[in-house]
Amino acid sequence: MSLFEPLALRGITLRNRIAVSPMCQYSSVDGFADDWHLVHLGSRAVGGAALVLTEAAGVSAVGRISPGDLGLYLDAHVEMLARIVRFVERQGAVAGIQLAHAGRKGSTARPWDGGAMVAIADGGWVPVAPSAIAFSDKYPMPAALDDAGLRATVADFAAAARRARAAGFRVIEIHAAHGYLLNEFLSPLSNRRTDRYGGTFENRTRLVREIVEAIRRDWPDELPLFIRISATDYAEGGWTVEDSIALARLLAPLGVDLVDCSSGGLVPGVKIPVGPGYQVPFAARVKREAGVRTGAVGMITEAKQAEAIVGDGQADLVLLARQLLRDPYWPLHAADALGVDVPWPRQYDRAKR
Repeated sequence: MSLFEPLALRGITLRNRIAVSPMCQYSSVDGFADDWHLVHLGSRAVGGAALVLTEAAGVSAVGRISPGDLGLYLDAHVEMLARIVRFVERQGAVAGIQLAHAGRKGSTARPWDGGAMVAIADGGWVPVAPSAIAFSDKYPMPAALDDAGLRATVADFAAAARRARAAGFRVIEIHAAHGYLLNEFLSPLSNRRTDRYGGTFENRTRLVREIVEAIRRDWPDELPLFIRISATDYAEGGWTVEDSIALARLLAPLGVDLVDCSSGGLVPGVKIPVGPGYQVPFAARVKREAGVRTGAVGMITEAKQAEAIVGDGQADLVLLARQLLRDPYWPLHAADALGVDVPWPRQYDRAKR
């Protein structure tokens, strides 16, 4: 395999192995995408990425991280997203959307506004979680989801998936990482429930499995479904790489086609060994031991580095974030660095050589 070899996933084929990782823009009003999102996502498609994933889109208003988050909980959200999808796909890329619920990390301000909790009087809300345990003393206290809330959450993900299809997206990624709601259910550090959604591994993974099944009932068979996980909490007594492998084995038969392997975010103050490609070994282990396709993410910045990840079979896809903020045309430059001839947009072709 090589970085610029196509990747077939169900009924779609990605033109290469480079994806735009979901990156929150905190630039929505009431969950609506606008021209910022069109230019942000569209420019990465122009730049040669094969898969362009939106930022985390809240499946409900209380599922957003901040009041500035993208949403897909209203039918009215579809129109602008459909415009973005049409532009992305006209550039030869595949458009995907990440569906998310912030859980106990919701109702917080945008990072450049300090990131502190947002009071209800200022447009905030009471976040929900598996258990009434705050992320930290700087975050709001969540309410534990009851049975009706759990059913509503599954229904919200399924409804958002239907809206994603109406907008024309061809990939959905479920966000089950970084300390947000689904990650909170998976980890015993945040899930203290004593009902059928807490305690054992089977119970803690139940909500994720129900959401996958609910989405797959309506999401077309020919279209891929991804999931992003935090492969480890980096904390004693928390979620582990072995748990991630076991989860991947459960989800593949339910219709998950690729596991996007990130890490951390569940509890504050942990030591994370950040460095170039530091999360790639997680993707490699999940791929090897669970027998599923995986995506690698995290400080992947160099063409040869990305080529080695794919070429050595450590992951099937590399997802770039900050590097694509620095350089939207990184895939075109990477191809040049690797001596691979790929087409440029005709409008830019005169700058190719």
